[in-house]
Amino acid sequence: MPRSPVGRETDRVDGRLKVTGTAEYSGDYRATGLAHAHLVTSTIARGTITRIDTAAALASPGVLRVYAAPDPENRLALYEVTGQAAGFTENYLPLKSDVVRFHGQAVAMVVAETPEQARDAAALVAVTYDTLPPRTSIADEPHVPAGPTISGAPSSLNILAPGVGSIDAALAASDVVVEAEFHQNVQHHVGMEPHAVLAVWAGDRVTLHAGAQIPAAYALGMAQRLGVLPQNVQLITKYVGGGFGARVVLWSDTPLAAAAAKELGRPVRLVLTREQMFTLTGHRSHLTQTVRLGASREGVLNAVSHRSVAERPTTLSFTMTPAHSTSDALYRTPNLHVDAQLAVLDIPGSRAMRGPNEAPGSFALETAMDELAVATGVDPVTLRLRNNATTSPSTGLPWSSKHLEECYRVGAERFGWSARSATPRARVDGQWLYGAGMATAIYPAHRRIGVVVRVRLRDDDTAVVSTATSDLGTGSWTMVAVTGADALGIPVQRVTPEIGDTVLPPGAPAVGSSGTHATVPMVVDAARNVIAELKRVAVTAERSPWHGAAVEDLRYERGILHGLGHSMAFGRLLTVIGSPGIHMESAPGGQPVPGYVHHSFGAHFCEVRVNRFTGETRVTRFTTVADVGRVINAKAARSQLVGGVIFGIGHALLEENHLELDTGRLANSTLADYLVPVNADVPDIDVVMLDRPDPVLTGPLGDGSEDVGTQSLGARGLGEIGTVGSAAAIGNAVYNATGIRVRDVPITLDKLIDHL
Repeated sequence: MPRSPVGRETDRVDGRLKVTGTAEYSGDYRATGLAHAHLVTSTIARGTITRIDTAAALASPGVLRVYAAPDPENRLALYEVTGQAAGFTENYLPLKSDVVRFHGQAVAMVVAETPEQARDAAALVAVTYDTLPPRTSIADEPHVPAGPTISGAPSSLNILAPGVGSIDAALAASDVVVEAEFHQNVQHHVGMEPHAVLAVWAGDRVTLHAGAQIPAAYALGMAQRLGVLPQNVQLITKYVGGGFGARVVLWSDTPLAAAAAKELGRPVRLVLTREQMFTLTGHRSHLTQTVRLGASREGVLNAVSHRSVAERPTTLSFTMTPAHSTSDALYRTPNLHVDAQLAVLDIPGSRAMRGPNEAPGSFALETAMDELAVATGVDPVTLRLRNNATTSPSTGLPWSSKHLEECYRVGAERFGWSARSATPRARVDGQWLYGAGMATAIYPAHRRIGVVVRVRLRDDDTAVVSTATSDLGTGSWTMVAVTGADALGIPVQRVTPEIGDTVLPPGAPAVGSSGTHATVPMVVDAARNVIAELKRVAVTAERSPWHGAAVEDLRYERGILHGLGHSMAFGRLLTVIGSPGIHMESAPGGQPVPGYVHHSFGAHFCEVRVNRFTGETRVTRFTTVADVGRVINAKAARSQLVGGVIFGIGHALLEENHLELDTGRLANSTLADYLVPVNADVPDIDVVMLDRPDPVLTGPLGDGSEDVGTQSLGARGLGEIGTVGSAAAIGNAVYNATGIRVRDVPITLDKLIDHL
């Protein structure tokens, strides 16, 4: 019997298309009569537009239209978005008002015959403003409660042991107290593919080619923005060059391109420049965090307090609650206080970015835990094992599956943690100081409702598995193929995945590391249904060898029906009965079994070297052990975890965009000035996945007695957990190397050199 493809090293089914340039991204599609758009953006952060001079732009070669705010002739037909879709759009209509809300806002759009003509003409548009002082400081502006977290839990939580009056009293009663404040500036998603859209109208129907992480919500938002029926919007998003949260929201670019295409009566493509992507497609909020830990002299936690202040841009914001799924989930403590506050600012809209709360929250918490280890003299791994929570600290519920202790032990052994000296600056090699640090990783496993998968069996003995999820480069194409092959018991090569098109059944959002575990049970359910339909057809079709038999007499195994002395592959049966194929869909996905909390876990171990004369910091070794449930594709899973750690390297050492407080301008909004890790910054990263199936999240694990394959059940998402905690492991290693504790990321030379 052939092995299931689940858990094996499977090449991407779309790999050849990508490396040969055959895969078409949003900016690659062509259309007859194509026109090109270019945006003009504001040079102030707050105020009103007093005049826009478009004469020179209109006179430029090839220019077809110049749309300028506030669009007094109402040439761009755009409408408010309401209901659930409003949470995925900005709260203003682009180019429909003279109000400027942030530096870099779209204030005009030029459409021309070529992209070069549109760009050159856009440079000729002159805008004058009546300027107001922008609100830019989270320290100076009033703070308001953040409200519910992304999971609906309260962002402010106070749990106290009996007889304890306050978190301050709990801290005061602790033998050892660590208190630290942490800061980070704005960070950006920086996907490889620029945001691009092609809008093509046919009557009152529009086809959009654009990158989207939640295709269904994106299309619904566009229908409302354009004032058309939802069924008249088709979004094609087959290949997406990175998202990380930036493509969750319907930003202003797609509505503007689509409205212009309708007004012009010809297709329009709009591709944002790199500079525009820094202000028009979201960012991770800058924030301040304060963590206080109280413990016994043996390091047993008595109190955890985690407070934060982040930004709330006026147009659209991601509610930053960095203590959520970090301080309120990781460690056992009788006294717990978390609180998140926001400050309203006149800056570009913020959005979730890979490990949105957990990455910054874990940097603060895991750095503070390292400081507690130093203060108590307890080894950092031992400290975490000593405080490991066996139930959720905030809810008291059990985890559906948790193997974090194994992550610590496996990681420590593979990394050689026992050889580490707890004394800073203990290991010196010439001009380099070496140090090692570690941190914990945690990320929630959100189960998405409403996901549907269709499985079609064809007469050529192949299958098609269809669902309207998107692939951001994470491997969704291959995940769907592998899961379908396992469920049907046939080779991956005989399964064709269909994704990235809203005409397909509603797919899982590619957000929150939930795409895999939301899709897998629906593939299994659809396969179960189509196998049942195959049996029904086999006993009812006149030309079938089983005509007139009972369904119970048939058994399906590895693509073949058996029973009553006959065996026949499904493709052969369909050919015999004259059917090109049959298909069935899954029931819409629902919530997991109540009474549990669902997380993935991990442990990071890192070695750095720091030049004792210049402060140059290099990551030299990195080991990550992850408990992510069942692994569907080991090759893609390892790549995702490695990519998450690379994100952590950027977080720890390189990435920040400086916000000018007087102008509201994000000052280094180019890839020349906003630094991300490159090959020279990344060592070999050792990744281990425990591959322990989650017995609850995706439904009961199969026992092998069904016709349908169930090896894929028990999966959890893993796209973000590599990012969570990795920056803290690096920062803790820097401390071990130098004796310098840096609490403001990124850890740059200037924060080290004066203290070396």
